Amino acid sequence: MKYLITVLGPTAIGKTALSIQLAAYFDCEIVSCDSRQFFKEMTIGTAVPSQVELNSVPHHFIQNKSIFENYTVGDYEKEALAQLDELFKNKDYAVLVGGSGLYVNAILHGFDVFPAIDSKVRTQVQEKYDLEGLPYLQHQLEQLDTEYYTFLLKTNPQTLQNPQRMMRFIEVCLGTGKPYSSFLNQEKKQRNFIPILIGLETDREAMYQRINKRVDLMVAEGLVEEAQNLFEYKNLNALQTVGYRELFDYFEGKTTLEFAIEEIKKNTRRFAKRQMTWFKKTENVQWFDSKTDLQTVIHHIKTFSCP
Repeated sequence: MKYLITVLGPTAIGKTALSIQLAAYFDCEIVSCDSRQFFKEMTIGTAVPSQVELNSVPHHFIQNKSIFENYTVGDYEKEALAQLDELFKNKDYAVLVGGSGLYVNAILHGFDVFPAIDSKVRTQVQEKYDLEGLPYLQHQLEQLDTEYYTFLLKTNPQTLQNPQRMMRFIEVCLGTGKPYSSFLNQEKKQRNFIPILIGLETDREAMYQRINKRVDLMVAEGLVEEAQNLFEYKNLNALQTVGYRELFDYFEGKTTLEFAIEEIKKNTRRFAKRQMTWFKKTENVQWFDSKTDLQTVIHHIKTFSCP
């Protein structure tokens, strides 16, 4: 049997360190599913593992794409599964690590399949958005897929503020003549590996302290300069993320640097809370305190995979 050790948890909880220790112990390689770390132009603000960490065990899907590429979760699913197939030819274990719940689900269960959309439809939606802005997209989704619009309003309202996601919803509705939600929750695909899910958690105060400390360290390492170099590309989808948006506002004179840094801390804490909400709904996760010793985690994995 092949086993995919999957390390989950919020940002700054210690997933990278644990995944490297596990990969070293089980003599295997790491596949990242952190969607913020795919892009080679973004290093400090996405907390990419250090060069020492990357050299300690083989990593995949770290800074392997450019912010100028249109890279979807569907693309990732295909490429990551192909990579895992290669790894499992010679090893019984691989480690999957990251805080992007959607990408974890794509690997473990499969991503919903959508029909190809005519590029003309995509262009039309983009042009309407350029003219009328976000309210156009919100109104269109409410009309074309009332069920999904209401669902997002109640459970994930920030998605309604994301133009890239919203345009995709509208494209599918217009291009297929069916609601976007009709393509969700399809039958999940079979995998040729058994996942062993390891979750890391800690009390909220400790998690927030770790986040605040990490942001301060990022700033000290040059986050402001990194964001400044990317400022001209601020409208790209890859840069619509915590740690960059707040500094873009500073560069535009909307805030002070001190305020922007505090906003990064606050928004990262909110992001971590959403991550935990997502992962706590994931089935079959064995949760460990972030300070749990390595041997305890290893014992659980060996008990699971070597009965």
